[in-house]
Parts: sequence; structure tokens; C-alpha cells
Amino acid sequence: MRVAKPIQFGSDDDRRLRVISKCKRVEARVQIRSRIVLLAAAGMTDKDIAQKLDIGRRVAARWRARFLAAGVDGLFQDAMRPGRPRTARNVANVEQVVRITLEKTPAGATHWSTRTLAAHLGTSASAVARIWRAHGLKPHRVESFKLSNDTHFIEKLEDIVGMYLDPPEHALVLCCDEKTQIQALDRTQPGLPLKRGRGRTMTHDYKRNGETTLFAALNMLDGKVLSMTDPLHRHQEWLRFLKMIDRKTPKTKELHLVMDNYATHKHPEIKYWLAKHPRVHIHFTLASSSWLNMVERFFRDITDKRIRRGAFASVAELEAAINKYIAVHNAKPKPFIWTAKASDILAKVTRVRATLNKCTSN
Repeated sequence: MRVAKPIQFGSDDDRRLRVISKCKRVEARVQIRSRIVLLAAAGMTDKDIAQKLDIGRRVAARWRARFLAAGVDGLFQDAMRPGRPRTARNVANVEQVVRITLEKTPAGATHWSTRTLAAHLGTSASAVARIWRAHGLKPHRVESFKLSNDTHFIEKLEDIVGMYLDPPEHALVLCCDEKTQIQALDRTQPGLPLKRGRGRTMTHDYKRNGETTLFAALNMLDGKVLSMTDPLHRHQEWLRFLKMIDRKTPKTKELHLVMDNYATHKHPEIKYWLAKHPRVHIHFTLASSSWLNMVERFFRDITDKRIRRGAFASVAELEAAINKYIAVHNAKPKPFIWTAKASDILAKVTRVRATLNKCTSN
């Protein structure tokens, strides 16, 4: 009787596989492969894995063997399929498509589309699309970024990322910030509900019924959120928020608060209060690096799932909706897991700076 080879791996691979299995940006087939490996590491047979994930037993066996041979990176690699490879007809060569896409732009426009480039070269749009996919070219997309010019970039980065990856003992790490100018928007007409063949509708215009600010502190350990809402966001409100955090956290634990360099957070009254509460330690994020504060991820979720598509007749109604969302979230919290090491981020920043310097010099 054949017995599948057991799988064993370290904590780094375990953390990476769990992130891959749940990350929405990863292809579904790669998520399934990571789950196969996790179940195999838990001692399940290929047959049991196949039944649990509703896949074929050979599929489970194949990716167990692939992981043993190539590790986590092997789960992203697909074997070459048999058959005649596709060719792009009427194109002088693939290099020409790639070169024009990277080095030129169409007259009167900022970027190529498959149709404009196909018309320029006298070929089909599908042929251009295949070449773009093969070379990872996406001229229709633009990603925003900004490098921090903080003079203490390395020290702050290593400090905050170090806390995320290895939290201090007998302490709580809370990511704090305020989401300002949340508008209570009401639609001018009621929308149509979701139905088969048609999505939910809402009017493009709206009525403004005031705004509020959400103050939030995300606990990196368990994912729970301490929150407060207020129409204003001055240093007085921030101080009241800090006092609330102090009241609602165990007095026996040190508090490490991650926040940005907003002037309100460094007001003299804030500094005076912090001096009287030595258990509270402040860690400022880098300039132009709000992505380093994990509470921004929570702000994205509440905006997408509750605020953006909501209709609110008053600020009180908006605040009630925010508080209900946070209560539901805290009933079954799910912590956000930080995986990037400070050295990896620094290496990426170094590469980006080198590329920018090269582009500006040319």
C-alpha cells in the first residue's frame, strides 16, 4: 500500500501558506494548492484532502509532491501544456509589440489599448492581448506610490515592522488613526434592489447631511477595534480618545500606539498627558507612509462594506451604522497579519530609487 510522503515546514512557510490561502489577490487555484499543503501537513491523506476540498485525489497528490520538490514557490508554477503554441499572425515579431508598448505612445493619448496598437501594427487586438499577457504588460493600469523622504526612515521602519512581526511581551500594540470627513450622504431618490440579471442601483446625485470623524485603534493581537466618533478632530478629541484607550485596556499591560505625524497627535497637551502615563509608548510612522499603519486596512473595509453604498439621513444615523459595523466586527474579530520584513521593504525601496534615478538621468 502506497503511503503519501509527510509534509513538514517551519513557521515562516506556515504563515506564508495561511496568508496565500486567504488572500483575495491570489488566484483561486493557488489558494486551493496552499490549502492542500496545509491539510497534508496536518496529517491528512490525499483521499481525505480530496473529499474535504471537493477535488480529485490525483490533484492533491500532485501538489503535495510539488511542494516537497519546490517549496511554496512551486505552488505558483503550472506545467507546460501539450499542443501547438499560439502564434501572433501578421506581427513582425513579439519584440516589436513589447518595444512599442514600453517606449512609445499613440498620437494624442497617454497609453496604448489593444485595438489602437493593433491598428498601428496592422494585426489583431487578440494577438496584442496575448503578447501583453505573456510579458505582463498592462498599459491601461497606473499604480500610485510615493517614496518617503523621512530622515529617520530606516529607524522608524524597523521599529514598527519589528513590533508587527515580534510584538513585545506583556504589552498591547494598537494601530491608531482618525478617518475624517465621513459624510452622511442621502440619495435624492430611492434605488432599485438587486435582482437576477441586474445589480442594485442608486442615484448619482446625493444630499449632504453633515459629517463625522471616526477615531479607531486596531489591536494587532486579536483584531478588535476601540472606536469613538465625533464631528470634530482637534487635539481635544484626540486626547479624549487616548483617555478612552487608557480606560478600556488592562492597566497591567504596556501600550504601544502606532500613529502618524499629524500635528494634532503632537500637541503640547497630548505630550503632557503622555508624560503622566508612562505605560503609553508612541511610535510615529514615516512621512508619506500611511500604508505602514494597519488601521488603514480596517478603514478600507468599513468604507467598502458599510459607508460607500449607504444612505444616511443624518449624522446620528451614520454614526449608528459605523458603531454597529464595529460591534459586529468585534464579535468575531479577525486580526490582520503583517508578513513583510523590514529588510525586504528596504530592498524594494532601494530598487525603486535606483530606477527613478535612472529614469530622471535619461
